[in-house]
Amino acid sequence: MSIKKLITTGLIVSLSAFAFINTAAAQMTPQQKAEWLKTHPRRAEVNARLTNQAHRINTERKEGDLTNPQAAKLHSADRHIRREERRMAAQHNGHLTKQEQIKLNQQENKVSQKIGQ
Repeated sequence: MSIKKLITTGLIVSLSAFAFINTAAAQMTPQQKAEWLKTHPRRAEVNARLTNQAHRINTERKEGDLTNPQAAKLHSADRHIRREERRMAAQHNGHLTKQEQIKLNQQENKVSQKIGQ
């Protein structure tokens, strides 16, 4: 096989794969696209922590370890982190950078320390 045919074949395969991926993405509903973006590993980790913290806050409030105003303040802090996570992801086509993940985790750590004090 000549170099020219090899390059042409490689180009055709590459374009076919690109077309297939674009066609698959075009057939996704906006909800499916948004769901895929939410499952980006860094976003999934941050959001899983936020969900866990919300559960911990509710549990501590029910057990009487947190007052309703304390729980509301902690939930508010978590909502702020979640909004920031969404804003950051929107800047990078649904992804978080490693530095953004670190920043959000540090914020979550501060809220976590206040739960059950």
